[in-house]
Amino acid sequence: MHEMSVALAVVEQVAEAAARAGDVTAVRSVRLQVGELAGVVPDALAFSFELACAGTLLEGAELVTEAVPGRARCTPCALDWAVGMPPRLTCPECGRACTDLLAGRELQIVDVHWEDAHRHGPPHMPTREPISEEC
Repeated sequence: MHEMSVALAVVEQVAEAAARAGDVTAVRSVRLQVGELAGVVPDALAFSFELACAGTLLEGAELVTEAVPGRARCTPCALDWAVGMPPRLTCPECGRACTDLLAGRELQIVDVHWEDAHRHGPPHMPTREPISEEC
C-alpha cells in the first residue's frame, strides 16, 4: 500500500523534527497538502497514519489533509484550467497538448502542532517539506 509508505515517511520526518526541537512531549496534529494528482487516497492515508503513529511520539495525533486541485496552463494560449480526475491535459480552449502542470502533485508537510515540556498549549512547527518516501 503506497499510503503506508507515505504515512511512515511523515511519522519519521516529524519525529526527527521533534527530536531536533528537543523537549517535545507529544505531537497533536500534522497537516499535509495532498495534490489531486499525487496518487494518494486520503482515507487510506488516514488509516495508515494511525497505524504508523502507534508507539511513537505521534500516537494519537490528528492527520489533517488539504486537497490541492490539479491545475495546468497551456503554453501556446496561456489558458489555466482545473485538470480534474482523470486529468485532462489537453487545452480546453485550443486543443493543444503543450501544457505545464501548475499544481496537483503536492505531497508535503505544511504544519505540525506539538507540546513541549517548557510551554503551555501546543506550539507549532510551520514547514513546507516535501515528503520523502525513501524508507
